[in-house]
Amino acid sequence: MEHYGTILLVEDDISLANWVAEYLIEQGYQTTICQRGDQVVEQVRKTNPDLVLLDIMLPGQDGISVCRDLRQFYQAPIIMLTARDDEMDEVIGLEVGASDYMMKPVRPRALLARIKAALRSKSDTQESTANSELINVGKLSINTESRTVYLANEEVHISSAEYLLLNYLASNAGQVVSRDAVFKATKGREYDGLDRSVDVLISSLRKKFNDDPQHPEKIKTIWGKGYLLVATAWQ
Repeated sequence: MEHYGTILLVEDDISLANWVAEYLIEQGYQTTICQRGDQVVEQVRKTNPDLVLLDIMLPGQDGISVCRDLRQFYQAPIIMLTARDDEMDEVIGLEVGASDYMMKPVRPRALLARIKAALRSKSDTQESTANSELINVGKLSINTESRTVYLANEEVHISSAEYLLLNYLASNAGQVVSRDAVFKATKGREYDGLDRSVDVLISSLRKKFNDDPQHPEKIKTIWGKGYLLVATAWQ
């Protein structure tokens, strides 16, 4: 069987974990199960999987703090899973570096589509960073090799998901980009009409760059069209 990548599935419900792992293995993904949050960092350091599927409710350490710890050294996709319909979980998860977010119970084909999209997005990002190292918009500077961001020569610490979005917007500074284009570029999939993750990330970026959320000047939402990083607002 052809292998498409390695996945670490972090889920304490062993029956669910076994079912998901079996399905992913059938689809060609080498899948390992971890049942405790406090064992994830060590396992990721040892195996360096291509993607982590991370439940929020875990024994030992919750998924939010696990994600935060992983983002100190791990740049590959992290898809968070939760049974709680809590918007704050989504907001916090994205802020600490989750690449994507799915509600349980997950549908197998939908999960597989998210995994493929996340891995495709990772590959596209690696290709683009190989071709360009610096993006400069006024006093905003993005180093695509080190994935670091500076404003007026001061580093601004942002999550992996925030970086992907900012990188795409800055690469298209002065141009309105559609929501669909943003999703394809940063998540590797089309906008489904419901996902609010990009809006959450836009809001978070505005806070970090002191952009008034009521009257933003740096990153604007153009209603009915998409988003605009205003090139002249970063002077």
